[in-house]
Amino acid sequence: MSDVVVVGGGIAGLVIARKLLIEGRSVTLLEAGDRLGGSVSRHVVGGITLDAGAESYATRGGTVEALVRDLGLGDEIVAPNPTGAWLQPAAGSAVPIPATSLLGIPGSPVAEDVIAVLGQTAALRAFAVDAFLPGTVGSKATTLGELVRRRMGDDVLDRLVAPIVNGVHSASPDDLDLDRVAPQLRAALRREGSLARAVRSLRAEAPAGTAVAGLRGGISRIVDELVADLERFGADIRLNTPVRSVTVGSATTDDDVLGGHIVVAASGVLGPLATPDRVVTLATLVVEQPLLDAAPRGTGLLVANGAKGIRARALTHATAKWSWLAERADGRHVLRLSYSEDPADLAEIARVDAAALLGVPIDAAAVVDFARVQWTRTTAVETAPDGVTLVGEGIAGTGLANIIGHSQAQADSVVRGELQ
Repeated sequence: MSDVVVVGGGIAGLVIARKLLIEGRSVTLLEAGDRLGGSVSRHVVGGITLDAGAESYATRGGTVEALVRDLGLGDEIVAPNPTGAWLQPAAGSAVPIPATSLLGIPGSPVAEDVIAVLGQTAALRAFAVDAFLPGTVGSKATTLGELVRRRMGDDVLDRLVAPIVNGVHSASPDDLDLDRVAPQLRAALRREGSLARAVRSLRAEAPAGTAVAGLRGGISRIVDELVADLERFGADIRLNTPVRSVTVGSATTDDDVLGGHIVVAASGVLGPLATPDRVVTLATLVVEQPLLDAAPRGTGLLVANGAKGIRARALTHATAKWSWLAERADGRHVLRLSYSEDPADLAEIARVDAAALLGVPIDAAAVVDFARVQWTRTTAVETAPDGVTLVGEGIAGTGLANIIGHSQAQADSVVRGELQ
């Protein structure tokens, strides 16, 4: 028996296993697949080693940075190009994302860059409604979508917030818990009396360029160091070992029943999710096109629903976003496009979408290489029986900051005996 059995070797399972080992607990980690890290992984496209999943992390709270530094990667932290991203509206040309905004919520609804997206009538309406509503309106909203709709209306939600949130979190604003995706926004609304002023106050505390960070060489380096620590601290790691069932105090595989406190870090182990998982398909293109050297759409674009002729949900111009990657690409450009579908002709669709979004011709001959990766994202919060600890995206929410912070907190609870 180990003190703890961790079911699932994604980032949540690795983080909680490492912390428990540091606290002196013995740990067995069971992973159904043949590698660790889950969606935090890498692949090689056009001879360039790239992240195949997350390529940055939210800096809020310092949670991820603290772990990165503890893993010895502090000197490898890099900031993205501060030029920022653009938005492709449902109609019209692409425009820069408003400078003073939070998840697309404008800090000044009548600023020129907001009017460029919403139009003057919708911008004035959002300003007037938010400015004159009492600060208590929307303060009890449970989702990000509900808050924005009540304070600024459907136009702001549909044209600004939804495309940005869909691109960042792969989810609708109406499906995102407000306190998870914007943990300080509710308090700021109550303090400032309007949503716009709340956004401005929070952005003043976190200036442009500080919302996300990355690692030289890719985010997947976090997994390398976590696994190295688990091995160094004596974890019993078992790959290709699916768990068929768990109960309080035991996990059953095809060949064994393992005892100990059970941590579930894998979706669906406790039963089917309440709603179907979301599938995100990532198309990566490596292209040769000198016109992209000017980064015509900054670090990429987020796409509003209904954008004519565009099937991608978002595009990241990775070599414009990360200087270290531009150096390794040696004049070529790396483009990452995300889709909520998985068509057979994805390579051609991605090429056409990329050219349309970036406003630059990308002929088939310019494509050096293409890769397709598909990830399943959890849409429902799972529940665990008393005596079983649950971690991961299904309970913590989307994003490395949420997942890592929650896993570390749950490790503390296991050590204290306050099982959640």
